[in-house]
Amino acid sequence: MSACVPTRAADSSRPRRIHKPHSPPPTPPRRFRIAGADLSASIAVFLIALPLSLGIALATGAPLQSGLVAAAVGGIVAGRLGGSPLQVSGPAAGLTVVTADLIHRYGWRTTCAITVLAGVAQVGLGCLRVARTALAVSPAIVHGMLAGIGVTIAVAQLHIVLGGTPQSSVLENLSALPAQLANVHPGAVSMSALTLTLLFAWPRIPGRVGHVLRTVPTALVAVAGATVTASLTGLVLPKVDLPSWSSHALAGLPEGPVLGIAAAVLTITLVCSVQSLLGAVAVDKMVAGRPAQQTRVGRSDLNRELLGQGAGNVVSGALGGLPLAGVAVRSSANVQAGAVSRNSTMLHGVFVVVAALLMVPILELIPLASLAALVMAVGIQMVSLHHIRTVTRHREVLVYVVTTLGVVCLGVLEGVALGVSVAVAVALHRLARTRITHEERGAVHHVQVRGQLTFLAVPRLSRALHLVPQGADVVLELDGSFMDHAAYESLQDWQNSHVARGGTVELTGRSGRTGTRLAEPEGPSHCRCRPWTPWRNHHCEPSAGPQPASPGERSGGEGPADGSEGPDGAAGSAGRDGRSGQSAHQLARGISAFQRNTAPLVRGELARLAREGQRPSQLFLTCADSRLVTSMITSSGPGDLFVVRNVGNLVPRPGEESGDDSVAAAIEYAVDVLHVRSITVCGHSGCGAMQALMNSEPGGTQTPLKRWLRHGLPSLERMTVKNRPWARLAGRAPADAVEQLCLTNVVQQLEHLRAHESVARALREGVLELHGMYFHVGEAQAYLLVERDGGELFDHVGAAEDLRHPA
Repeated sequence: MSACVPTRAADSSRPRRIHKPHSPPPTPPRRFRIAGADLSASIAVFLIALPLSLGIALATGAPLQSGLVAAAVGGIVAGRLGGSPLQVSGPAAGLTVVTADLIHRYGWRTTCAITVLAGVAQVGLGCLRVARTALAVSPAIVHGMLAGIGVTIAVAQLHIVLGGTPQSSVLENLSALPAQLANVHPGAVSMSALTLTLLFAWPRIPGRVGHVLRTVPTALVAVAGATVTASLTGLVLPKVDLPSWSSHALAGLPEGPVLGIAAAVLTITLVCSVQSLLGAVAVDKMVAGRPAQQTRVGRSDLNRELLGQGAGNVVSGALGGLPLAGVAVRSSANVQAGAVSRNSTMLHGVFVVVAALLMVPILELIPLASLAALVMAVGIQMVSLHHIRTVTRHREVLVYVVTTLGVVCLGVLEGVALGVSVAVAVALHRLARTRITHEERGAVHHVQVRGQLTFLAVPRLSRALHLVPQGADVVLELDGSFMDHAAYESLQDWQNSHVARGGTVELTGRSGRTGTRLAEPEGPSHCRCRPWTPWRNHHCEPSAGPQPASPGERSGGEGPADGSEGPDGAAGSAGRDGRSGQSAHQLARGISAFQRNTAPLVRGELARLAREGQRPSQLFLTCADSRLVTSMITSSGPGDLFVVRNVGNLVPRPGEESGDDSVAAAIEYAVDVLHVRSITVCGHSGCGAMQALMNSEPGGTQTPLKRWLRHGLPSLERMTVKNRPWARLAGRAPADAVEQLCLTNVVQQLEHLRAHESVARALREGVLELHGMYFHVGEAQAYLLVERDGGELFDHVGAAEDLRHPA
């Protein structure tokens, strides 16, 4: 009897897998790789986190192992789930006082349960996407809270440094300090002094030896130095005692009054959340100053960071760990060590787990006095002189001092509540405080308003304005940043009435609902345009706002009336004679507008650049065409670009009779002195120099312009080579021969750049990149030069994945 074997065709019940024609092959699974920078950074952070975690656990009175648990969970869980890739979480000094108070009130197991509940609350806040609301807290309150916590930590740890035991509050510690000073333990003091000396001296070792030694974390050196010294000298001191993990206490059910537990959960949630979110913002600022990391690390997702911190606190509390938050010291070390992904944070957590399991005998050699000295130094550093100077400059010293004293004397939650109350009172006082004066100088009445102009100040403003006689000349100076609707209408009604009766009103100063200048003095130079409109080269009429410019005006008055262009858009002269008499006045108005509107905004940054000197990262070589505003198309500011402009964005070849020392000198200075990391050659559409180059004929009078354009002849020759494909613009062919020459010229000038000795040397050393760029004026679109399919392609900035120039 033969068996029947169904054929594939007969098996109609099984669905057949149909492959789409020309479908790409399945993507292979990505292999997990760890960058070398992440590995080295994780080791550096681990060496800092290990002693600090033990010291913070000691300062809170919690089991020492709880600090290691929190460090490991902060690295692995919060590092994996958080929204700030380079922020390192762990037991933070800012939570020391809160946690110590909770342990004293409710015991360790209930404190762990409170940590779990706080983590759940953080997850809920993250789901509600309210993370940025925490950033609305005044920095003076945050800095005051940290300063108060720092004072509390330092005073408490001072007792352990002296060989004693701290009390439960700052006032008790201060009152017990004289008795502690009378019973100093010499061994504890000597190890604490050695730790503090190493903490202070290690970062200041000079020379090359110091540069090498400073690669080892200071905290590790200080604690290791004290540990080795205590072991070699045989000092009998209290040391780290890590009980067996089998007896490690986990979280239990919360026991205590409901309101007390709820207040504790709220405190842990607020302190952890605010500290972590502010830390994430600070990490973004640090990364922004390091271009090598900025290109690989995205900005923080604050809501995801809150979710990650909440998950970390849930796991840490459940496993018997301290509450955790983003830690500034470890995050800063992670960024400075060159980390490029969250792998460094997670690896540091893995290293903490390994150390907690395998390095217990070594950790138990550490003197408690050394850890106390380390934490005391951290507490002192939390009272930052930089923060004090900042709040003083912004007139928020009262908020800072009240918050600090409130945290020291009453507690963290009470101190923060006091700080918020004082901050609100100060804001209301500033809003309601308005000084209005009236005086007569000659035949002109001056009314000056200092402060915010709200409905509360309207009665006083009306009384001052009614002192002005009818038909008088009035100068009304508004010196404030806010004007509400009631004050605005009152002022406008009076102004209209006064002008209707033959008087004049000149409004000066800064005020209004947007903080901008209300009006300028009436007269021929009157202009109601916004501060940033002068770049349009508009021309305002005396009695009206900015008028639409004619085509000749829109090109900056540099082109002919018929729309054609000379070299770099400057050959035309039509429309120029009518404005020649106004050029000096226009320049003066522009300078005056800069001094009035823009200078106050950039003065601080320019003062810093004046002190530190210029350190641009790019040399930007472009055309002298008036329509190319380099700062606008590159979103750059003072100190960002070293700009060289000439007719046709040409780079003369070096070492030839046709060479040009001015461009070569700028290139040499940028590469060898300023050490720029990239050079960009930027061409543009409708380039008059390229048009003149194509229309040029051999012979004739050699004008300066013709002699200069000879540096563009190689670009013209390159375009006429038959076997060479033309450069393309975003996949399409150039619109005409002039556009093709503009594109080809960028590529050719990049080749000229490589012939310069300083550029060639920097390219060989791998410290310099060359980029090609093309700006289409009419489309306001920038294109970057890439090499695809063996040809030269200028692609949209958003579409170009990298900035490579053709080889």
